Amino acid sequence: MVIIIDATDLIVGRLATYAAKQALLGNEVRVINSEKAVFSGRKENTFAAFQEKRTMGTPRKGPFIHRMPERILRRSIKGMLPHKKPRGRVALKKILCYIGVPDEFKDKKPVTIEGASMSKLPNLKFVSLLNLSRRLGAKIE
Repeated sequence: MVIIIDATDLIVGRLATYAAKQALLGNEVRVINSEKAVFSGRKENTFAAFQEKRTMGTPRKGPFIHRMPERILRRSIKGMLPHKKPRGRVALKKILCYIGVPDEFKDKKPVTIEGASMSKLPNLKFVSLLNLSRRLGAKIE
């Protein structure tokens, strides 16, 4: 079964837990509009945390932190999975994230997660994955 999730105005952590759980149950998960997902918290703190992650380690050995929004989202989902065990590796292969809506999903109805909505935030402190990616140096139009 293929589950299509629209990430527009969804909190990344809550979206990641839902997607990871569905993948562990054996469903294929496709996340569309991943650049419109949001991280909660102050912009300055979020930018600083990701900039620190990008600068630690070495380019040859890692850790490899991507700049593109769909890759950042996929790595967040990977963190919710037991990715070092065979069950988690299989589940991670069932998850794909996309920028925008690909042609194959234009006519299908995506799922929105009510518990992960940005409206649940108690304040207006958040940053979208698109803004974060641009700040990290991703070239997105």
